[in-house]
Amino acid sequence: MSYPLPIVVDGKFPDPLLADAEGLLAIGGDLSPNTLLKAYSRGIFPWFNDQVPLWWSPDPRLVLFPAELKVSASMRNIRNQRKFTFTYNRCFRDVIFHCAHTSRAGQEGTWITEEMQAAYIRLHELGYAHSAEAWSEGKLVGGLYGIRMGQVFFGESMFAHQSNASKFAFIEWVRKLTAEGVILIDCQSHTNHLVSLGARMIPRSEFMQWLVKGQVSPLP
Repeated sequence: MSYPLPIVVDGKFPDPLLADAEGLLAIGGDLSPNTLLKAYSRGIFPWFNDQVPLWWSPDPRLVLFPAELKVSASMRNIRNQRKFTFTYNRCFRDVIFHCAHTSRAGQEGTWITEEMQAAYIRLHELGYAHSAEAWSEGKLVGGLYGIRMGQVFFGESMFAHQSNASKFAFIEWVRKLTAEGVILIDCQSHTNHLVSLGARMIPRSEFMQWLVKGQVSPLP
């Protein structure tokens, strides 16, 4: 972006169409439930940089349509063998903690700061943020968390301490959401991991249309 970033004040965001080529839209503001829900309702999400919220709306956008979920033969075998046990909203705090502290190749540090964790824990207490968990021998070994608004789930982060644990949690979570009428899962930005599960890129304009179809009305 060749000009100064707009600053978020009182939860007011610029038009997502004003985001730069990388999807960066604005800076600053707070992480109150009101601000976060306004952002998601407009197809915007936060990442942190040097303790300052950065707000993003990338184009194109990685999404998963539940009917396009891909389950490999190996993952079907894992499910049939009951290698993992699936739960949801059982230990949200632990899931977001592990998402923040699990090391990833090519990534230094974490954007899930303590302030971010506290903000999403608050959203969980309010019924908006949800976690999905994979267990092995009584231990939490994988999971994910995100925001549910209307018929759309906005995925935030995943972690795995055992091979395929996060995939298992994701697949089971998508099946549950499908049964509840969710029509779109936002995966934000491209990752080979999610593409292997059926996610694909769509234009931001189409993504915004799906938010309307999913009854995610922009909050005032």
